[in-house]
Amino acid sequence: MTEVKINNYRLAELTRQERTALVRRVRANYRNVEGAVREIIEDVRARGDAALIEHTQRLDGVTLTPETIRVSDEEFAAAERDLDPRVADALEVAITNIREHHRAQLPQASWMHEVRPGVIAGERWTPIASVGLYVPRGKGSFPSVMTMLCTPAVIAGVPEIAVCTPPGEDATVDAASLVAAQMCGVTTIYKVGGAQAVAALTYGTETVRPVEKIVGPGNQYVSAAKRMLSAEIDPGPPAGPSESIVLCDGTADPELVARELLVEAEHGPDSAALLVTHVEELAAAVQKVIPGLLAELPEQRRSFVQTVLAGYGGIVHTSSLAESIDFVNEWAPEHLRVIVERPFEVLPRIVHAGEVLLGENTSIPFGNFVIGVNAILPTGRMARSQSCVGVLDFMKRSGFAYVSDEGAAAIGQVAVTLAEYEGFPAHAAAARHVLDRVSARTGR
Repeated sequence: MTEVKINNYRLAELTRQERTALVRRVRANYRNVEGAVREIIEDVRARGDAALIEHTQRLDGVTLTPETIRVSDEEFAAAERDLDPRVADALEVAITNIREHHRAQLPQASWMHEVRPGVIAGERWTPIASVGLYVPRGKGSFPSVMTMLCTPAVIAGVPEIAVCTPPGEDATVDAASLVAAQMCGVTTIYKVGGAQAVAALTYGTETVRPVEKIVGPGNQYVSAAKRMLSAEIDPGPPAGPSESIVLCDGTADPELVARELLVEAEHGPDSAALLVTHVEELAAAVQKVIPGLLAELPEQRRSFVQTVLAGYGGIVHTSSLAESIDFVNEWAPEHLRVIVERPFEVLPRIVHAGEVLLGENTSIPFGNFVIGVNAILPTGRMARSQSCVGVLDFMKRSGFAYVSDEGAAAIGQVAVTLAEYEGFPAHAAAARHVLDRVSARTGR
């Protein structure tokens, strides 16, 4: 039986510093990579494709040419031909559900109302002109990320959608990811990852067209590049190492809980996974089950989970369900799994979570792959102010207004007064000129 060290935190006994450390969890140390990332960005900006090819060779060990940076039609056809039909069928079901969910997010194209007689104000939604989607490949291939990014971008109506994803050792993109993108309607894919991909999407190269916004998770090099270039491009919502909380009462099955706890922990050693419960018997039973489940995992994933449970994960013991819920809101998890007797009574009390998966059947993998809710979620407590990726991440609002003669007569002098108060004589003069024209036409 695998010996497992599992952190046990008793909330009432933690010092302020210990609680702060538990809540803050992993934070990417961008300072360690800023110098290298800055050099890559400037090199790509200066040398374009040549820099992409050089950094891909140096960092990924893959040789590209200007002709092979972009995935070809032949590569798409080969992926479709070679992919296991079961995987293709699974992707089709997943994309259907994701599409159905995200279509419901589409806002009303435009609306307007009369603020007062003769003064009409409204808003309209339009798609962003171009977006770049980043699909990582560091610890595996992620066609699920491709589906979660491409689907809402297509539904939003973005005219130009491009994907950057690191190539495999054979200089190809994962077949399932290519098929998923094609199913979604996206066929512009570049075999480039890391900071160099972010720089290429920002400044453009001979092959890569620049975009207005980048959306998608990545490692600390990708995240650092987005931060550095945030004045040049919209870097999209943040997405760091995977994290989850499994919130339980005494009705939860220990094996079910233990298996859900391992889900996000197997992503990597910097992930975070916590069981939060006020039931000591459940916590003890889960700890007994975990070693046997770990023994079933391949060595690399087992190592990841062991590191997480002794690092940014473990069990948080509380005094009540109410205290557990308060802690969840403080921690603001990316994924929240709620396994309690009455989950829909808990839902209104959860205010900070990237997603909330309710009931014993709503497994985290269901949400990650096939339910339809988006699995690209805010991490590192950003769920307190950020949302899951969705259609609106690929759209923007514009206000519009119309003022009639009647309306101008009603609001014009207000504008003049406020402009003069704020010290803007040209503002005041323009508003007064409109008033004078209205008066000449109408005699008002």
